[in-house]
Amino acid sequence: MIDLYGRAVEFPSSGSWINVERPLTLEDLKGYVVLFDFWTYCCINCIHVIPDLKWLEEKYNDSPFLVIGVHSAKFENEREERNIRAAVERYEIEHPVLIDNEYYLWDRYVVRAWPSYVLIGPDGKILSKTSGEGKRDYLSNEISKALESGKMRGILSNERIPLTPKAYKRDSTLSFPGKIAFGDSKTMFISDSNNDRILLTELISPFEAKIVDQIGGWSSSFGDGTFEEARLDKPQGMVYSEGVLYIADTENHAIRKADLKERNLRTISGDGLQGFSWHFSGEASKARLNSPWDLQSDGRYLYIAMAGMHQIWRLDLKENTIRSFAGSGAENIVDGSLSDANFAQPSGIYLDGRSLYVADSEVSGIRYVDLGAEKVHTVAGSGLFSFGHIDGILQRALFQHPLGIHGNGRFLYIADTYNHAIRKIDLGIRRVETIIKNLGEGTCTLDGEKCSTLGLFEPNDVKYNSGLLYIADTNNHLIRVFDGKELVELVIG
Repeated sequence: MIDLYGRAVEFPSSGSWINVERPLTLEDLKGYVVLFDFWTYCCINCIHVIPDLKWLEEKYNDSPFLVIGVHSAKFENEREERNIRAAVERYEIEHPVLIDNEYYLWDRYVVRAWPSYVLIGPDGKILSKTSGEGKRDYLSNEISKALESGKMRGILSNERIPLTPKAYKRDSTLSFPGKIAFGDSKTMFISDSNNDRILLTELISPFEAKIVDQIGGWSSSFGDGTFEEARLDKPQGMVYSEGVLYIADTENHAIRKADLKERNLRTISGDGLQGFSWHFSGEASKARLNSPWDLQSDGRYLYIAMAGMHQIWRLDLKENTIRSFAGSGAENIVDGSLSDANFAQPSGIYLDGRSLYVADSEVSGIRYVDLGAEKVHTVAGSGLFSFGHIDGILQRALFQHPLGIHGNGRFLYIADTYNHAIRKIDLGIRRVETIIKNLGEGTCTLDGEKCSTLGLFEPNDVKYNSGLLYIADTNNHLIRVFDGKELVELVIG
């Protein structure tokens, strides 16, 4: 066990730092109360606690208190510094972050789960350790006690740690676009996630789109009303049905309904607060959701990839009710009945008749729900720590944290996010092949003769439309189009 009366461990010399002018040492932190947040950027639980950390930073802004993120990667892709820097920008993290790829601090503080926290007093002694979500009040109480004790002992510092956080609002049209949806073949919707808005565009050619309207985008908040009045917070998946666009308003933990004719947005489920009821069944307006990430609809039902609960939920649009539909809530890859099956942070879904296909990100799996038989099956994937990049027969194929999925006929297209790739599954012969893949820095290889010089950078979504693939090239802040030979930027104006 960790020695709560021991002293903090010096930082490894091998670790890189983000948001500070130079690497920190324990000497720099003398007189500070320091909270280590052990995280990895794929983890939905780690994402959930970022607002708590920001709340603590604001509460103790005038005190010698500092949060230090210790990034201890799960996936191989998460070990790359440029990828971690993109995640720090995406989640607008301003405190120092140590990249601990060798698990130096993870091992020495005996950390076993993401997220975990270790609190260090102003004298460098370890005060407490805990893990999981929902610890804001506990941590606040421990921080207050540590600051009060340090003040009484006269050991608090008056110096300020030199931080260098970036301004996270971009000048580009898009900022970390998450998902794409189509109304008809000419109408495309883009969740411009870090601009907290939905763009409504018209394709004036396969490679050029005109913005015709937008929902939200002036600030991250939670509010209904006209498209100008409406407020969203990091929206992700969308689905269009009969003049209405349904939106997974992810960080508001809500489902929103946009009437495109009336230009009005209203909330149909969720109240802006994170929910923890894994077996909810009742009126949609009374439910609390947990990071809804993607949507599909058959006209009667709205299917929801509830990433934060490791489940698929279903909203009855006629009866205005919602319930947990598939998945027990345990995070794993287990097939079987709807109630017994396990998912792991489902982040993309595609409805094809009576099959609901799922990009099950944390198990790097492709799953599907047989809606007729009410059974969950696995197409590819085998475990929480089984990932890679292997083509061929599905039994041996490996993905790495896929977030997007779509299809056409017997083919499924996968945004294999942490492989920076687009993959194609042939369900007829049960094989997978890579159709776009990065090689080295900023290059890619395609089946055809031409190739963009800019490779994909953690694509979050892919949609098939009129013979083309439209890709949310999230960390490049672009929508890309692939015609089977060439990968080009969609011009948006």
